[in-house]
Amino acid sequence: MRPDTPAENVDHAAEAARLQRTAGLYPEDAEALLLQAAAHLELSGDRPAATTLYDRLLSSPTALENPHLVRALKASNLWEYDHEAEARAIIEGIRSASPRDPAPWVIVAESLESHDELEAAHETFTQGVELLLTDTAEPPDVTHHPLLFGRHRVRRLLGAAHDDWDMLADTLHTSPVPRVSLDELHDPKRLWSLGSENPAELEAELTRLRVELGAYRAALSRPFPVAVLHWPAAELTELLTAYADLAAEYPSHETHLATIETSLRELASSGTPNLGIVTGTVPSYEAFAASEGASPSDATLLPQYATTLAARGRATAWPPQRGAACWCGSGRTYGDCHGTTVHNPAGAA
Repeated sequence: MRPDTPAENVDHAAEAARLQRTAGLYPEDAEALLLQAAAHLELSGDRPAATTLYDRLLSSPTALENPHLVRALKASNLWEYDHEAEARAIIEGIRSASPRDPAPWVIVAESLESHDELEAAHETFTQGVELLLTDTAEPPDVTHHPLLFGRHRVRRLLGAAHDDWDMLADTLHTSPVPRVSLDELHDPKRLWSLGSENPAELEAELTRLRVELGAYRAALSRPFPVAVLHWPAAELTELLTAYADLAAEYPSHETHLATIETSLRELASSGTPNLGIVTGTVPSYEAFAASEGASPSDATLLPQYATTLAARGRATAWPPQRGAACWCGSGRTYGDCHGTTVHNPAGAA
């Protein structure tokens, strides 16, 4: 569903059913499609059915891209229909697992916050912030902003004094309306205005809420990355065995990896922002070619396939954060692998 689609114009139950049928046709996209379907079921009021979809994903024999996100969404959903004990247990499990993705932290912390568990929400936001952002040399990625902003909001509700993380949140906050600071947006007294009968006070509060919603949507609706296509060694072998015409594109796997790093560095040096890497699979590529009415041997499909994967949220940001594993799957850190110098294997052009 588009973010700007009015909820009253959507039959959420029908949309959930459509997404589940689509997931059956495109198993490589099943995780994303079923998460969308579960969201529609929650909006339709059928929270038990949404839980069933989350359980279906978590019990899938196929490894999930983000199991912690699925568990976080399940916990949030469970708490909304009187399964608090199970939700709390899941939340504690997520905190113990310490996921490296900010989204699960934000979801479970906001769930605690929405049920007036402000101290627990603050602890959860803080744990996520300290895990993901401590010793980070670069400014936090936009995906981390909701984590910082949520922590700032809860601390304002608790009456806590500003600390270094709050000041960073203030720095990162941008507003389309001048002079509307994060402190003002998160002022607990704003809630009192919602009960006012004064039209001017209500209009002022609605303006502030629109600003906050706009900033939050801006963080979530960033353009998908300019992505370069990566084939793991086994997938590339299968691809070239089936479609020998593509051998000219991929002389060897080592050359393929070196080309990816070189291309991304050239894009970065030219000022191109928001770069990423998408990983291809032969079945997914064949399905894409079929949807385009073209042969998988057509090399012009490759960049289109990469763009489509990026648009579906499959891209991994490049370059990896300091200390993170290299994107190539070698098991070494990026700094000790492709992050040192551009690899130029023997025989590579």
